[in-house]
Amino acid sequence: MLSKISHNFFILSLVFIGLNGLHAQELQATVTVVPNPRMNVTTVDQEVMDVLKVVIADFFNNTKWTEDVFEINERINCSFQLTINQIPSTGAYNASLMINANRPIFNASISTPIINFLDENVNFTFQRDQIMQYAENQFRDNLTAIMAYWAYMILGYDYDSFSLEGGTKYFMKAQQIVTLAQGSGAGGGWSQNDGSQRNRFFIVDNHLNPLYKPLRTAYYNYHRNGMDMLFNDIETARKNIIESLKTLEAIQTARFGNVNLQIFTLAKRDEFVKLFSKAEAGEKAEVVAILKKIDPSNGEKYDEILKM
Repeated sequence: MLSKISHNFFILSLVFIGLNGLHAQELQATVTVVPNPRMNVTTVDQEVMDVLKVVIADFFNNTKWTEDVFEINERINCSFQLTINQIPSTGAYNASLMINANRPIFNASISTPIINFLDENVNFTFQRDQIMQYAENQFRDNLTAIMAYWAYMILGYDYDSFSLEGGTKYFMKAQQIVTLAQGSGAGGGWSQNDGSQRNRFFIVDNHLNPLYKPLRTAYYNYHRNGMDMLFNDIETARKNIIESLKTLEAIQTARFGNVNLQIFTLAKRDEFVKLFSKAEAGEKAEVVAILKKIDPSNGEKYDEILKM
């Protein structure tokens, strides 16, 4: 029979275990796997895609990506749509991956997008009995490497939005995956010689380049001194956002059309319009002029601000 002391210790242990069980992994990912509409998909192909969806979701949601403790409500909401474009041989897939992620806004029930990007070079092999398991300093297969890369990029963006350059160690983990993939001859998307500067190599390499520090600083100020202040002081929040956007003009001038700035503006485009649609006329004109400089191909989109 348990003594009173040991009984109390037992109960406390159960409480501790229960509380510990409330902790969660970092990502709350939704995954879809769909065939390109132009493909002829067999029943077997569809069955494998259904399995692939479950395996990828399990990989994102059940891998421990950081040493930090995340509560369930702190998990990063993200979604991945893998579009299978070709099945050149049994078990081989050529695909593209749409990545979306959001982070909460302080004191609000809404969130703000931190990435909305299409990775067009996702080639891999997969069998229905295959599992995905990430190990640092080891390249296992291209599918695992690509998904782990994007998990760390999302973490990097999220941490950067809460503290200045707070995501550096996660960007460095993503860069390490690039290096390992290059050494393994993994194929497209990992090299500076792929013929595209919108690939995984350039995205993380640029982000860690000192030349892009102003982008990371603006990213932090946009979120912490802008979006997180919206529901306490919207006027100050909008002014701070404008100041953060101004600092991006130099990057656009020095690195016109660079993918990292495009990732930021693509994620925020609709948010910009919604945010400034109710601003004063002078503020509208100011922000539209800035947005047209840092995202010139979408000038018509930003003209919507002036019409509201």
